[in-house]
Amino acid sequence: MEAVVVDAGSKLLKAGTAAPDQVPPLVMPSKMKLEDEDQDLADGGAVVEEVVQPVVRGFVKDWDAMEDLLSYVLYRNIGWEIGDEGQILFTEPLFTPKVMDVHDRMELFHMLHVAALLTLREQLVQLMFEKFNVSGFYASEQAVLSLYAVGRISGCTVDIGHGKIDIAPVCEGAVQHIASKRLEIGGVDLTNLFAQELKKSNPSVNLDISDVERLKEQYACCAEDQLAFEDIESSCQPEKHTLPDGQVITIEKEGYIVGEALFQPRILGLEDYGIVHQLVTSVSNVSSEYHRQLLENTMLCGGTASITGFEDRFQREANLSASAIQPSLVKPPEYMPENLARYSAWLGGAILAKVVFPQNQHVTKGEYDETGPSIVHKKCF
Repeated sequence: MEAVVVDAGSKLLKAGTAAPDQVPPLVMPSKMKLEDEDQDLADGGAVVEEVVQPVVRGFVKDWDAMEDLLSYVLYRNIGWEIGDEGQILFTEPLFTPKVMDVHDRMELFHMLHVAALLTLREQLVQLMFEKFNVSGFYASEQAVLSLYAVGRISGCTVDIGHGKIDIAPVCEGAVQHIASKRLEIGGVDLTNLFAQELKKSNPSVNLDISDVERLKEQYACCAEDQLAFEDIESSCQPEKHTLPDGQVITIEKEGYIVGEALFQPRILGLEDYGIVHQLVTSVSNVSSEYHRQLLENTMLCGGTASITGFEDRFQREANLSASAIQPSLVKPPEYMPENLARYSAWLGGAILAKVVFPQNQHVTKGEYDETGPSIVHKKCF
């Protein structure tokens, strides 16, 4: 039985048996609908549906809901049978130190990182062995796996997910956590921004957030540079769009504002530098001998990285960077699926699963029973 790879994000869960050159067979929303039956249902009471999101900004926040979601995925979709469960590999979110000055980060990073890592990793491995009775377990950070998907073991990933942006330098397969950075913004914040901008220009239209999400995927884009964006703001031609309920909405510069927010965070109300500056700053905290290797192997990943024009704008900004070594983007291998940025962590996990399980580098059931959840830190790097 092939190992199963699971990449559970804030918006989407990707899962399937390890096939390194294919998109994940299952891509579904990573949320659950719970029905709360009114006690007076027999007397005409209503069934109340509650939407639960087990994963928030990349991290599992509701373990009961996560267990239910994984049970649905593994038994009803993947085809596992109770008593005959297989091996599983999980992608892990980036663990970063809190924002503080460099000296404080050096002193407190170990404590903060280990505390977070222990809690989440041990909870996950415990869940899989004790609730799902898996025969083998492995986990690896998403930044490392995304680089594996493009044939690299060193480089820097810029992962723009639904709930966060992670910038992670990776040297020889190891994330440089002290230099990595997480921005607590992502696709969901861009969706909210888009909704706000559309409401300004269409005050009489009632917008559902699911409609806004679909409109963002269709209309969000990046201008060539900041000057082009300023020109567009004053000269963009309106376009009419009919919503599923028949309402007509006018869209002008709003789509460009969404893309520009990644390069000018002040649009989102954040006093911070744009994404290219964040990348260069992150790499500068790594030993200088790795700078070229990291910057010249920069990888964009995450669904939001697929915004029209984003890659070209990113490279244009990188070419104008004050860094002695200009960042350049890794081109995906021709044999990999299209939209690699959306699935890179899962595909890298599929590649790794083909190595760690046949070579017995994973956590076995016997090792877990003997050592307990802490075994995950010895076996999963």
